Amino acid sequence: MKFSLATKQNMTEFFGEDGTVHPATILRASALTVTAIKNIDKDGYHAIQVAQGEQKKERLSKALLGHLKGNSYKVVKEFRTEGGDLNIGATIACDIFSKGDIVTISSISKGKGFQGGMKRHGMKGGWGQHGQKHSAREIGSIGSTGQQRVNKGKRMPGRMGSDRITQKNVKILDVDVENGLILIKGAVAGKRGTLVELKG
Repeated sequence: MKFSLATKQNMTEFFGEDGTVHPATILRASALTVTAIKNIDKDGYHAIQVAQGEQKKERLSKALLGHLKGNSYKVVKEFRTEGGDLNIGATIACDIFSKGDIVTISSISKGKGFQGGMKRHGMKGGWGQHGQKHSAREIGSIGSTGQQRVNKGKRMPGRMGSDRITQKNVKILDVDVENGLILIKGAVAGKRGTLVELKG
């Protein structure tokens, strides 16, 4: 399985060879370092643990710092796949992906705080005439005549965003190995700087 970690940069336009224009998102994928290889005999599952970036050593616990051999990586993630011929300390660059690859991407969407039913669920609200005064953006009736309670799962106002979004069958439009950039077709959930997981 191919995999990488990248940060969302911004959106742009990409012109294909046939002249068609595609909306695209630029991801910056710096090199990954293999920090652990887990197997089913010792750990109960197969996985490759990778790390990326740098931060102050004071921000890491002594246990994690010891596990990382004194390196203060900013991001540590696991991908459920067999190690193959990889060894601890090996480097994985973004050149494992190529133009035209189909991948699955996961990221955290933008947080929007507490929102009403109209913004959160697309409800239409109340009428604008015939005595409506303070209920223009209300969600309407939330109960029923028989059971005298609100059903679980009812769409209501609440916290919106900050959810893990996974998009499947996303196409890679181009890969710039020299600058560590990956061009993804379409939009990617999250703000600028959001960590994005790519699996192919």
